Amino acid sequence: MSQTYLLLNGPNINMTGLRETNVYGKQTYEDLVALVQHEAQTMGCDIRVFQSNSEGELIDAIQHAYFDGLSGIIFNPGGYTHTSVALHDAIASVPIPTVEVHMSNIHAREAYRHTSMTASACAGQIVGFGFQGYILALHALHDTNTTKK
Repeated sequence: MSQTYLLLNGPNINMTGLRETNVYGKQTYEDLVALVQHEAQTMGCDIRVFQSNSEGELIDAIQHAYFDGLSGIIFNPGGYTHTSVALHDAIASVPIPTVEVHMSNIHAREAYRHTSMTASACAGQIVGFGFQGYILALHALHDTNTTKK
């Protein structure tokens, strides 16, 4: 049976390629989704994609991932990383692994970005590798799930 993962992105990630290109680069959100979908296909797994600027919708997506039997979540909470206890609690409430991903190295940026409210509920965190961080997260989740069986 094929593993299915949720590619979940929070506020403003849909603006990638347009916003702060000096930080996030010029590749678009659509480029990111296509890259992850292609990699998943080559690995023999499936990807569901969801992006929202709304905290409640992100929480709903996390819960749906569990109830739909998904194998894991690749999650960039965007700005909610640093503020959302509710997202932390949603991640902690579902017994499926989540990897937090950030395109930039949040620990090398403004001081308020150094603290992640969500990381402690996640299986791991990948920062600073741009789009490649999402691919690393996909491989980490897939390898972990494959070796469990």
